[in-house]
Amino acid sequence: MAEKDDILKKVISHSKEYGFVFQSSEIYDGLSATYDYGQYGSELKNNIKKYWWMSMVQMHENIVGIDAAIFMHPTTWKASGHVDAFNDPLIDNKDSKKRYRADVLIEDYIAKIEGKINKDITKAKKRFGDDFDETEFRNTNPNVTRRQEQINDINKRMADALNSDDLDNVRQLIIDLEIKCAVSGTANWTEVRQFNLMFGTELGSVSGESATIYLRPETAQGIFVNYLNVQKTSRMKLPFGIAQIGKAFRNEIVARQFIFRMREFEQMEMQFFIKPGTQMEWYQYWKNTRMKWHQALGFGENNYRFHDHIKLAHYADAACDIEFNYPMGFKELEGIHSRTDFDLGAHQEHSKKNLTYFDSETNERYLPYVLETSIGLDRMFLSVLTKSYAEETLKDGSSRVVLRIPPALAPVKVAIFPLTKKDGLPEKARAIMNTIKLDHNCQYEEKDAIGKRYRRQDAIGTPFCITVDHETLENNTVTIRERDSMKQERVAINDLSQIISSKVSLGNLINPE
Repeated sequence: MAEKDDILKKVISHSKEYGFVFQSSEIYDGLSATYDYGQYGSELKNNIKKYWWMSMVQMHENIVGIDAAIFMHPTTWKASGHVDAFNDPLIDNKDSKKRYRADVLIEDYIAKIEGKINKDITKAKKRFGDDFDETEFRNTNPNVTRRQEQINDINKRMADALNSDDLDNVRQLIIDLEIKCAVSGTANWTEVRQFNLMFGTELGSVSGESATIYLRPETAQGIFVNYLNVQKTSRMKLPFGIAQIGKAFRNEIVARQFIFRMREFEQMEMQFFIKPGTQMEWYQYWKNTRMKWHQALGFGENNYRFHDHIKLAHYADAACDIEFNYPMGFKELEGIHSRTDFDLGAHQEHSKKNLTYFDSETNERYLPYVLETSIGLDRMFLSVLTKSYAEETLKDGSSRVVLRIPPALAPVKVAIFPLTKKDGLPEKARAIMNTIKLDHNCQYEEKDAIGKRYRRQDAIGTPFCITVDHETLENNTVTIRERDSMKQERVAINDLSQIISSKVSLGNLINPE
């Protein structure tokens, strides 16, 4: 665990040093759990958005995008259930005064047991080599089966307690497991209480005449209240989807682990409207589709897994997370929910507007069911950074830090270097850049030796570096250097655009060969 913590610390330090993520309001000692994205971070973030938007909207004829306002009529959140039921179970340690989410405490305890199981599996793999059968080992090894039974028992107890809102039993489970505060080292816990996650504010300039409104805790409701507008104006027929990227706000009990859990964050959501009775078919479809989208980045299939929800939201009849193997272990990256007709039904009831859909093929009128995919953009950003970060020792004994960001997502696609700052090389380099920057984000560098310039570009994840030298002036060729292999080759200037475009296109992720 210490090694993984070190990786996260290195990524955080690297992010700040190279302009990816800064602490918000840092000159005033910062604001807790709030971060700003720097010059390279904002580019990476935008590229992730493009990848998601292209995959969801551009590649699907029956999915369109919207951009709903953050402020919405207060009744929206009454109808959605957020005002009355958007809570997390809160528990305090009396000695340290440190606050925790009770369910996360239990999940972290389970994760430790899973870590022991994975350790046993790793040892067995080394022992048996190619003959190792992980499924059989999980089912037959006494230590593994005993620990898995323990996990299953804890999960059942937690699910039963949470589903029945029995907070006393949640606390009792924490006590029975002898879970201690990480700061005080004691198990002196308070009662478990419900903590509302909504941020409220006032609309109106005169005190007493203002109305309470909320910073949206999710982007989905902006889609639901615009469902009818989109359906009518686009003449969409079921099944169809509405996608959106936008900010959401939650008054988290514990905001932690860098940008993994913040009070202000960005979501990429798609609500897919379907005929009732088809939700399980579409649930499986979007589970598989979204997993393939993540795995296309090339970080390894073993770094992703599905995790079925123990406690279903009140509106859902099926739900799971795609979890990613962050430095702090497997954590939620994306959620897939079958939301039934709860949302449209609730908004129809509160607004008195008819939100039913007339199916011309069956001559039926019904409220559509909804299948949701929702991914945290900031968590996606962190997953890319943590798996791209690498420290390497080179053949000559030197070292480098490199971000092996998938080229299509890299903040800067090409760096262009004149070998020297004279003899017309800077002018030639800038002329080349002016042609390439029409299609790709480029960076010009002429300071320091070529080797140092390569290292700086490696550190921000630039896939290609182009060096302009005296031979360039003679025959219009340049040296292009590839980030991961560090291979260099001589190519014609006229071929540069085709070479670069073929490597950094989002199409390589969406339609891999």
